[in-house]
Amino acid sequence: MSWRSILESHMSSGERLTVEDAVILYRDAPLHSLRSAANVRRKQMLPSGEVTYLIDRNINYTNICTINCQFCSFYRPPSHEETYTQTTEQISARISELEEIGGVRILMQGGVNPELGIEWYTNLLNELKNRHPTIDLDCFSPIEIEGIAEVTGLSTLEVLTQLKSAGMHGLPGGGAEMLVDDIRMDISPKKGAPENWLRVMGEAQSLGLITSATNVIGFGEGAEARIEHMYRLRILQEESLEIHGIGFTSFIAWPVQLENNTYGKRNRGRNRIELGAGPSEYLRHVAIARLFLDNFNHIQASWPTMGLDIAQIALLGGADDIGSTMMEENVVSASGTEKLEASEDELQSAIVRAGFTPRRRNSRYDLLETPEPVLVREQMAAPSPSQV
Repeated sequence: MSWRSILESHMSSGERLTVEDAVILYRDAPLHSLRSAANVRRKQMLPSGEVTYLIDRNINYTNICTINCQFCSFYRPPSHEETYTQTTEQISARISELEEIGGVRILMQGGVNPELGIEWYTNLLNELKNRHPTIDLDCFSPIEIEGIAEVTGLSTLEVLTQLKSAGMHGLPGGGAEMLVDDIRMDISPKKGAPENWLRVMGEAQSLGLITSATNVIGFGEGAEARIEHMYRLRILQEESLEIHGIGFTSFIAWPVQLENNTYGKRNRGRNRIELGAGPSEYLRHVAIARLFLDNFNHIQASWPTMGLDIAQIALLGGADDIGSTMMEENVVSASGTEKLEASEDELQSAIVRAGFTPRRRNSRYDLLETPEPVLVREQMAAPSPSQV
């Protein structure tokens, strides 16, 4: 079938896209046609005209890691002179700063640090929950859970159970990158098979933990690999929603950053595959995600890697969430991205200028009381033409 007939049939009947259909659309459909269809689908799923955002803070509690992902510029191996592990007091102080601006969630991740046992994590979570009871603690990632399990001799499910009991609210979706065997083995062989990430996420969902699904593109992979990644997420989402009544809250994709890491350096020069993904390719990916991931309510626009202007455009092509203020971020910025903090006013302005109503949320996507955007207040305060 042609891309046109696939898209027309899908939009008229609502029939689920197959993997083969999605690959054809990804390869052949004009970007404006994909974005238009994705915009229609977003309106059908979320007709309110609202775009959400989150006031939170990223906390990277340690940079010690033994996984050595080639695209990561943040980690340091054990015994390196630049390693660090933050104390409870340091982390708590950062959360207090978040509370002062009305934040509701921390996203705390680090590396696979072999020096930290399960008690270090449970003690930290217990203390943070006692000191900051209104802040959701969305912490670690599947590969960190595997690392803790390996150090302690526990199963990953046992690790997750203990962390939840200690106060962990959610398990972020970091470390997925590409859930495709050959690509994963090339970029981060120590992370193991895609099934490991999916299994840990499924276990987290079985415990009622809040989870998100991520995807990094631009490793030289084709449309088939990108759709395979989404397909594995769609299957797990279907299973978890049916069995546990909870699945991924959202899908978040961004292009790999290559400026300051081994993967970028190794692939520079002649006769190398083209890496990275530009704005149009990213917008295509967002649109396809909205059409293919039909059991995901929320698709997030990634302003930290693409900039607010491109994220704003993504809102008109399938995305319904603009992410968070990211009061602190160290991992992506280590790869060369310049600005990785946005004020609430900046996020609200981008949403309003795209024609939507901004709404604060928490990590469960519950809507929260939202201050009126500065842009709207300025428009209301401006004199009318008759007053000028």
